[in-house]
Amino acid sequence: MQTGICHIVGAGENYGINFEPGTKDLVIAVDAGFRLLEQKAVRIDLAIGDFDTLQYIPKHSNVIALKAEKDDTDMLAAVREGIRAGYSLFHIYCGTGGRLDHTLANLQVAAALSQEGRQGFVVDRDCIVTAITNQCLILSGDNNGYVSVFSHTERAEGVYLRGLKYGLEDAVLTNNYPLGISNELIGKESCISVRKGTLLVFMPRVYLLSDIRLTKSLGAAEASKEK
Repeated sequence: MQTGICHIVGAGENYGINFEPGTKDLVIAVDAGFRLLEQKAVRIDLAIGDFDTLQYIPKHSNVIALKAEKDDTDMLAAVREGIRAGYSLFHIYCGTGGRLDHTLANLQVAAALSQEGRQGFVVDRDCIVTAITNQCLILSGDNNGYVSVFSHTERAEGVYLRGLKYGLEDAVLTNNYPLGISNELIGKESCISVRKGTLLVFMPRVYLLSDIRLTKSLGAAEASKEK
């Protein structure tokens, strides 16, 4: 298993590619993300896509050209290559904006990573989106801003929100009622936890490089006692 980060740059809106890959990281350019990385002079380890947006197959030593008609999106194909290379942490840039359906597809990718025991962070203009499954996400108390939490699965049980302006204790969220929107950080360490299910968590963009920890979900011990 690789200990670095798999950085993936897509063909969506460019809200800032502000990373410098380390020696253990993998950088994947998806379709027109190739041009963006070239412009930023960031190394590219793999270029992948059907290249309908870029409109040419790049001249690179490691290129995977995909068919235009396929089941997997270019982004999902890139994530699969990262998984195949042994990575479990993914930072996805230029995967939002533009077509809303593409944005939603990339959030589904983040949810799928979480459900497989991996972690994906999708970088938007003002926020970062990640997913947690049967886990607790701890955010440091150094930042301000909004945090929104949505159930990706039909039901998310044992949901706890602590250290935020509006708290929840052992609650149930569903995927057709946005109860968790527009919560607020209040300068304290905060915890977002789900015992059973998958949550999408929207947090201020500054948190991508801040202290984010994943732990066992709150209430998991109590749930195991009931069995």
